[in-house]
Amino acid sequence: MYLIRSGAIEGYEKLVYQLGYNPHKIMQQLGMSSAQLREPEALISYVKVAELLELTAQACNDPIFSLKLAAKQTAMAIGELVLSTSQQPTLRESIQFSNEHMRLHARGVHLALTVRGEIAEIHLNFDFTNANGLQQLILLSVAQIYNALTALLGEINPLLKMDLQTHLQEQDRTAIPNYSAHLNVGSTFNGIHFPSAWLDRENRNSDQMLQEHFNKRIQLLESIYPEDLQAQVRYICSNLLSSGECSIERVSAALNLHPRVLQKRLKSEGTSFSHLLQLTRTMTAQQQLLYGSLSVMDIALNLGYSEASVFCRNFKKWTGLSPRQWSVPILPRIPLIPGITTTEKNLTAIATFLKQ
Repeated sequence: MYLIRSGAIEGYEKLVYQLGYNPHKIMQQLGMSSAQLREPEALISYVKVAELLELTAQACNDPIFSLKLAAKQTAMAIGELVLSTSQQPTLRESIQFSNEHMRLHARGVHLALTVRGEIAEIHLNFDFTNANGLQQLILLSVAQIYNALTALLGEINPLLKMDLQTHLQEQDRTAIPNYSAHLNVGSTFNGIHFPSAWLDRENRNSDQMLQEHFNKRIQLLESIYPEDLQAQVRYICSNLLSSGECSIERVSAALNLHPRVLQKRLKSEGTSFSHLLQLTRTMTAQQQLLYGSLSVMDIALNLGYSEASVFCRNFKKWTGLSPRQWSVPILPRIPLIPGITTTEKNLTAIATFLKQ
C-alpha cells in the first residue's frame, strides 16, 4: 500500500481558500476530510493525495497549484526525515540517507542520484500512477526536494535547479518568484540538478531546522495540552527519536527551558526525563510492531538506535518480551488505529489496550 504523511500537503486548505475555493468540497469528492490533515504524522493514501492535487488544480483552474503549495511550505513538510537527513555529514550522505529511509515520509517514491561529470542529478520516481496522472504530485515533490536541499545548503543558490519534464506558461513561471529562476522545464527527467562538487560539502543549519520545527510544533502542543508538561515532552521525544538527537538538552531547548529547570519540574510531578523517554520509545515501538509493516531494524532506526540488537535488548528489558514475542500474540486482537502516528491519542489507545 502506498502511503504518505499528511504533513506533505501542509497548508493545502489555506491555499485553496486563498484562491477562492472550498477545500472541503474538493476533498469530499474523493471521500477525504480535513480531519485527515490535522496530524502531520498520520499516514494517508499516496494515490489519494495525487488525485486530490490533480482535482484541486482543475477545480481552481491553476496548473501550478502544487508549486504554489510547496512555495508556502518549509523543508519541514518532509517531516522528521529531513531532521535526520540534516544530521548527516555531507550532502551526498544526506541524499543516500533520504533514499534509504524515504519510507519514514512516504512509501512508493524513490530518489536516484546520478553524477554526470560536473553535474549531479536527483531523479524522482514513483511506483504508481492513476487515471489523471501524477503531474501535480511531481510538481509538489520536486519543489519539496528543492526546499530541503536549500535548507541543507544554508543558502538560495542559482545553480540549484528544479527539472520538470512538463512545460509551463511564462505567466505561470512568474507567478512563483521563489522558484522561477530555478525552473528547468522540458527536461529529460523530473528532479533536481546542481554542481557535483556540492556532494561533499558539509551540511549547515541542522540546529536551526530542529528549532524551527519544534517552535512550530510546540505552538500546536500548547493548544492541545496547555498544562501537560509530560505530554509535551513525550511528543517532542517522539519527533526527535529517529534523528538520534533525543537528549534533554534538545527537548528543553524546544520547550524554551533550561535542562535543569525541566528536570526539576518533572521531578515535582513524580517523573523524570529518562522515564518519559523510555515510555515514548516503548509506546512507539509497540505501535509500530502492531502494524507489522516495518522490520525490526527499521523500528530500531526510528527509535534512534544504530543496531537492531541494542533495540531488542532494551525492548525485552522494558516489556519482558522480545519484539517478535510481543507482536505475535496480540496482533490478531488489536483494533486498527486510524493513521500510523505517535500522537497522545494513539499512545493512550495502545496503553489502554495493553492493560485489558
